[in-house]
Amino acid sequence: MSFTGFPAAALDFYDDLEMDNSKTFWTAHKQVYEESVRAPMVALLAALEDEFGAAKIFRPYRDVRFAKDKTPYKTAQGAFVALGPSTGYYVQVAAPGVRVGAGFYEASADRLARVRTAIDEDRRGKELEKLLAKLQAAGWTLGGDKLKTTPRGYTADHPRIELLRHKSMTLGKSYGFEPIIHTPALADQIRTDWRATAPFLDWITTNA
Repeated sequence: MSFTGFPAAALDFYDDLEMDNSKTFWTAHKQVYEESVRAPMVALLAALEDEFGAAKIFRPYRDVRFAKDKTPYKTAQGAFVALGPSTGYYVQVAAPGVRVGAGFYEASADRLARVRTAIDEDRRGKELEKLLAKLQAAGWTLGGDKLKTTPRGYTADHPRIELLRHKSMTLGKSYGFEPIIHTPALADQIRTDWRATAPFLDWITTNA
């Protein structure tokens, strides 16, 4: 199956699921999920695999064992191409449309310490600042979990203190409801955007 875009039914499915996140709804609309959400996502990732590698498509079911929110289904279909531990490219479709991302979503204490050492160092830290500034100027949004306080071993007046506070670091870009998400051209757009984040991911995998 070649990628032809995500149909409007994919967005409608998640819009309805947000209103009725129940097994009854899921069972009645599972075919819509399979045909309008999962199948196009599989086709999209197949179109990108030669350049970026194989992706993991996340399960649609939430792990509610330790969660206060017991709703059983995720309200987005995400997929991840791993380049390192918790580090790589991301794409999702949900009620608000299609979104892409790149970065690391969590890190062990050792990996995070290495990232902070690199941020602290003038040459590598300024290199990261330059990469992020360029991507943010191109429409990417910097995100991730951050400490509210100053990480141990660093001062509050460090020139890159905001980057040092990151416990995870991601860049995201939303296509929203743009017409392109319903067309084969979406694959080329994601390819272009993921390529743009490659130097950022290279910095992470090299320094983590």
